[in-house]
Amino acid sequence: MDRESVLEKFKTLNLFRKDGVRAPHKPLLVILAIGELLRGKGRLLPYSEIDTKLGKLLSEYGPRRTSQGTQYPFWRLQNDDIWIVSDAKMVRRTGSGDAFKRDLIDYNVHGGFTKEMASQLQADPDLSIEIVQGLLDGHFPDTWHEDILQSAGIELTAKGVTRQRRDPKFRENILKAYEYRCAVCGFDVRLGLQPVALEAAHIKWHQAGGPDVEVNGLALCSLHHKLFDRGAFTLSDELEILVSENAHGSAGFQEWLMRFHGEKLNFPQRQTYYPSADYTHWHLNEVFQGDYRER
Repeated sequence: MDRESVLEKFKTLNLFRKDGVRAPHKPLLVILAIGELLRGKGRLLPYSEIDTKLGKLLSEYGPRRTSQGTQYPFWRLQNDDIWIVSDAKMVRRTGSGDAFKRDLIDYNVHGGFTKEMASQLQADPDLSIEIVQGLLDGHFPDTWHEDILQSAGIELTAKGVTRQRRDPKFRENILKAYEYRCAVCGFDVRLGLQPVALEAAHIKWHQAGGPDVEVNGLALCSLHHKLFDRGAFTLSDELEILVSENAHGSAGFQEWLMRFHGEKLNFPQRQTYYPSADYTHWHLNEVFQGDYRER
């Protein structure tokens, strides 16, 4: 299999797609497995180990779910022709064809890249890096990338990796709509005429089909952009800032997060730019972590 064919395999992973619902399970498992491979771990990893490590990644970077379901990507990646599972014949199947999690643990089932795939990834570290970067660009906002890489033990050093194209006017349009100040804290610092540490955030992520339009954007300082993308706060239907019960801390927590809880956004200059409920509801369901605190 040549290099382009390998890249195409990872670009076309069979993922659940419905109305912008996030499905980061396979991408996170692939990133995790590549990290293990690059650090010299075995090609095949025990499901019990993947269950723990992938479970942590999904808890941190996946949508809120009562169960992380780590067995699903572990089993279903076989259908993408990049992954094998040992002792698969011993594992009982559910009605949907998935594996029983208990059997994966009891039979010490291992999973990992095929021999051919693992050999190519190990022989070409730049290929591994390009795959990882493509998965990050395709499924997670930029503010998450470094955190996910650190969690998976990967350091990206390759240059020239192609990134997703974005509308270059999105940032300009959003900052102008919010009059060049953070929609949460009002941060407005400039060097000469250029705003510094002020960013255009998508409410519904670009990776989930969120458009580059004003009603799907917020002008946020770099701190509140990171907090918003990580689900530390969300927006109510009345465009109030709602802080998660899971968010806590000491220095900075009250000053930079809790003081804004229940407060309205700094609204954009036109009502036609106000965030759309279609996108704020998506953020609440797919990104926001936990329940929001009492107002």
